Amino acid sequence: MSSTRKTPDIHLYTTQTPNGIKISITLEELGLPYTTHKIEIQKNTQKEPWFLEINPNGRIPALTDTFSDGRTIRLFESGSIMQYLVEQYDQDSHRISYPLGSREHYEVNNWLFFLNAGVGPMQGQANHFYRYAPEKIPYGINRYQNETRRLYGVLDKHLATSTSGYLVGEKCTIADIAHWGWVTAAGWAGVNIDEFPHLKAWDERMMARPGVEKGRHVPDRHRMKELLADKEATERHAQESAKWIQREQAKDAQK
Repeated sequence: MSSTRKTPDIHLYTTQTPNGIKISITLEELGLPYTTHKIEIQKNTQKEPWFLEINPNGRIPALTDTFSDGRTIRLFESGSIMQYLVEQYDQDSHRISYPLGSREHYEVNNWLFFLNAGVGPMQGQANHFYRYAPEKIPYGINRYQNETRRLYGVLDKHLATSTSGYLVGEKCTIADIAHWGWVTAAGWAGVNIDEFPHLKAWDERMMARPGVEKGRHVPDRHRMKELLADKEATERHAQESAKWIQREQAKDAQK
């Protein structure tokens, strides 16, 4: 649907995570108006009945909009939300997408699924075993850190051949946006981005984009690099997060 024929009525339900800022950055890159609803995940707002009506899985991000039929559409899973936004609002200008059916369109999908099935889950597990697990399990830490490094190597090699410095074609797309929140937080998983010079340069290139700069601070200030520069603050934040994660896992196990 053309962006000239649809008026956005977008409500974003999110918190400060790599998956959450994917959507706020996408919205900022598209220049779309939206209303932000901060979800207090440590207060289990995402488990409340009203939120489960939007996302039955009880996770962020989630998004609602008024669809072309005049009814509310409820969207969840970050990749699905990103595809919705470009299909509904980026079909005239193609700011961060390519025309449906083009070679580049399918290449964007390659990398979008690479992130959602690979980098995100593997790095998420690296985060868990490295930062949150109640006991240090070397096998788990090594398994997921090494797999994250392998996937970073794939990205680094691909970017080495890119004439634009982005993943697909000659511009930033939702494929880049989807990856950025995770890659810029590499150190939280115990992965040193300096091992991947082309990926590091891409991270800095993304950081310089006004849409990324504005969108990354939704709903709260994005402090990952600042946090990682302060070892004591990093350890304190990890311990606080670990307590909540372990408590919620115990609750889920009883269901």
